[in-house]
Amino acid sequence: MTAETVPSGAPAAPGTTSLPTVLLRPGEADRILAGHPWIYHGSVLRLTHPAADGELVQVKDHRQRLLGVGFYNSKSKIHVRMLGPERIPVDQAFFETRIKAALDVRRRHLPGASSFRVVNAESDFLSGLIVDKYEDVLVVQTSALAMDQRKAQIVAALQKQFSPRCFLERNDTAFRKFEGLADSNGILAGAMEGPIHIRLNGLQFEVDLAGGHKTGLYLDQQSNYQQVAAFAPGAQVLDCFSFLGGFGLHAARAGAAHVHMLDQSADASAAAGRNAAANGLTERCSTETVNVFDWLKAKTAVKPHERVIPQFDVIVLDPPSFTRSRATVPDALRGYKEIHLRALKLLRAGGTLATFCCSHHVDATTFQAVIMDAAYDARRVLRRVATYSQSLDHPILPAIPETEYLKGFAFEVVR
Repeated sequence: MTAETVPSGAPAAPGTTSLPTVLLRPGEADRILAGHPWIYHGSVLRLTHPAADGELVQVKDHRQRLLGVGFYNSKSKIHVRMLGPERIPVDQAFFETRIKAALDVRRRHLPGASSFRVVNAESDFLSGLIVDKYEDVLVVQTSALAMDQRKAQIVAALQKQFSPRCFLERNDTAFRKFEGLADSNGILAGAMEGPIHIRLNGLQFEVDLAGGHKTGLYLDQQSNYQQVAAFAPGAQVLDCFSFLGGFGLHAARAGAAHVHMLDQSADASAAAGRNAAANGLTERCSTETVNVFDWLKAKTAVKPHERVIPQFDVIVLDPPSFTRSRATVPDALRGYKEIHLRALKLLRAGGTLATFCCSHHVDATTFQAVIMDAAYDARRVLRRVATYSQSLDHPILPAIPETEYLKGFAFEVVR
């Protein structure tokens, strides 16, 4: 069977009968068959015909057995991003079907949410595409060349499903450079001026979609905001790396005695203050623009033979990723240990530490081990009372470990 023919009894989809074929080296097919969508440069044996970067190709094992189709890019370490196990045309109808399937998952698991991630790349079998919904605005990220080339089809498919007032492109991630793509930001369709206001779990947030973190907000913590708030009634709460006040405002609404929010960004701190006011929570909240490491260090600095006086009943640690590569993991672990050591010294006995790590390169077991090292040095004994993961609009496929990146724990200080 040649690359241009189709097995008997398996009619080809339109436009897929003459696809270039990528043949894999022996032993490289198992991971793809198990559902992982990335084919690296070193896994490719050869191409039967030249393929243009961004072109749809079919993938076969070294015995010429079809594994599926995907997008090719010779400039990327990920030579092929698989789309599915069958020959399928990739057109607007394809994107409409995949996006609808992704939306059905969100409606099933987050039925009341009006702002959420619609498409989560590999988790939704659309490697290199992220779409976030903020009320009636959609933010699109294309981190793969082929998806970037098909933005018009993607936007048309999204328009048909959502009819938003604005499509915003936020393509300033480092991943684009690996695909040979330059940054690209701005409005793709519609109109939007300044920050918008969204609702998460019944709270109002002002979000700068053009300049905020990620695509504007940490939607992956949407469920965790409410779960952590369960520890807050009557508590003195410290929200470290607070950004727009996600954890802090949920804690204040839940009945915290007071919430102090720390962030190094003056803009984020100001927005958190406005969000507190918009939700009638100003009296229970305060903000401070500060380097969190320096703040924790200063609050736990004592003279010889003195001890730190714990001030808080709940402390939330939700820092940005400390590492984006395996090479810097040791440095990241030292950073994680430092902030946990300081935070544990500020927690009262019986208090709760809610802590998160968003780096894929630091797994949950390693993260917990670092926390236990910090607890030992702080002479605190902890009881784990909750385990957290990313919100269900960021689905985890175990066959694709990269889809699971956010992990968190809540620990009660026994003594």
